[in-house]
Amino acid sequence: MAQVSSNGHGLTKREPVLRLTDVHTYIAGSHILQGVTFDVTEGETTVLLGRNGAGKSTTLRTILGLWQARSGSILLGSRSLIGMPAHAVVRCGLGFVPEDREVFGSLTVEENLLLAVRGGGKGRLDRVYELFPDLRAARSRSARALSGGQQQMLAIGRALVNPNRVLLIDEPTKGLAPVIVQELARTLRELQSEGQTTLLVEQNLSFAQSAGDRYFIVDSGRVVHGGGVSDLATHSEIVQRYVGV
Repeated sequence: MAQVSSNGHGLTKREPVLRLTDVHTYIAGSHILQGVTFDVTEGETTVLLGRNGAGKSTTLRTILGLWQARSGSILLGSRSLIGMPAHAVVRCGLGFVPEDREVFGSLTVEENLLLAVRGGGKGRLDRVYELFPDLRAARSRSARALSGGQQQMLAIGRALVNPNRVLLIDEPTKGLAPVIVQELARTLRELQSEGQTTLLVEQNLSFAQSAGDRYFIVDSGRVVHGGGVSDLATHSEIVQRYVGV
C-alpha cells in the first residue's frame, strides 16, 4: 500500500523500490562505503549530493555490482542484489548512465542505441528520439562527432532503450553548458511523469533542486543528512559543510 505524504514537488510518496541498509564496500583495501543506508522511492528522482570522493559514484557502482559490497543489504523490491554480477543486476531492471558517458565513438548514434537493447529488436528507440530530437537528426553520425551535450543525451538514451525499474545516472551535468543542463532537467521531469524512478548523483545543486524530489548527502562513505529538495534552502549550513556550495 502506498504511503501518503507530500514530497518536495507535491507528489504522493510511494513505497521504496530500492533500499540500501548498512552497505560497506572496500576497494583495493580501502574502506570506501562505511554503512550507507537510504532508500529510493518508486516514481521519484532521488539525488545523492556530496563532494568529490565522498562515495557517491561508488554507491551507484556497488548497487550495479561493478563493486561488490562486503556487507549490508541492497534490495530491489524484495530481491537481494548482493553478490550478483553486473550483467545479472541489469537484467533485474537497472539502467546505468556512467559519469564520463563512455559512448562508442566509432559507432553511429543509432548503432550505440541498438547495441544496448536487451533481447534484440529496436527496443524503445522511437521514444529516445522523441525525448532527444538532436539524436534523431544525428542518428547516422559517429558518436565522436557529437557535442558534449549530445553525447550525454546519447548516454542517457542508451539506458532508456530498455524499460528500467530504476535508472542510475552519475554526474550528468559535468562539463555541460547551462542550456543543456536545463534541457536534461526537463527530460528527467518528463520521464518521471511517465513513472520512471531515478537515482541521480550530482554536485550541481541548482540541477538537483530542479530535477529531484528527495536528496541524501554522502560524506566519507556515510549518509549524513537527507530530506525533500525543497528543504535544501533551509539547510544552507549543512549544504555548505558537506557539499561546499
